[in-house]
Amino acid sequence: MSHQDIIRIKNASFYAYHGVATDEQNLGGKFEIDVEIRSDLSKAMESDSLKRTIDYEAVYAMIRQIVTSKKFRLLEALANTIASELLTTYPQIDGVTVRVRKPHPPVKGVVDYVEVEVTEHKK
Repeated sequence: MSHQDIIRIKNASFYAYHGVATDEQNLGGKFEIDVEIRSDLSKAMESDSLKRTIDYEAVYAMIRQIVTSKKFRLLEALANTIASELLTTYPQIDGVTVRVRKPHPPVKGVVDYVEVEVTEHKK
């Protein structure tokens, strides 16, 4: 039996320095990240062992490192970097969806947030 199971990390929040405008890169702002990991988790289910699954604490640490260690101009580039790093680091991941939100973006109007969603699959 083939499994297509999902691990989700929802609304991980970070203060970082991403954006096109100089003010965004200098002053920074809040960013919210959602990650949906698709993988066969049957071995973890059977063994009840952390070694047989994708450690979401380690995934969170990887996301935090990516979001806070480099300045990205575009949310698209940030989301793609997270997705690519997860697929490279965890060969058991079949696919990943990453959503990056920027609350109260600098647009000429009232907007709750802008969100970019990137989906990548194992090649």
